[in-house]
Amino acid sequence: MSLTKTTAVDQITVTENGIILYREATRIMEDGSELSKTYHRSSLTPGQDLTGIPANVAAICNVAWTAEVIAAYQAALESTQP
Repeated sequence: MSLTKTTAVDQITVTENGIILYREATRIMEDGSELSKTYHRSSLTPGQDLTGIPANVAAICNVAWTAEVIAAYQAALESTQP
């Protein structure tokens, strides 16, 4: 009997305003059969620090977050502040 635990990003979504949503699936396996699976969802805003973020998610952020996207996101935030 061999138990293993794996975690992998199984979904990445980029919204129209540049926010990145991603889901990590954690699977507990016994001899190749899945015993359980849980999910953890996270979001990142344009220009956010990517330290500790999974490499495949950071790669998408680096492509999606152009200077224009970051500036537009910041402008939208500032327009909602009183």
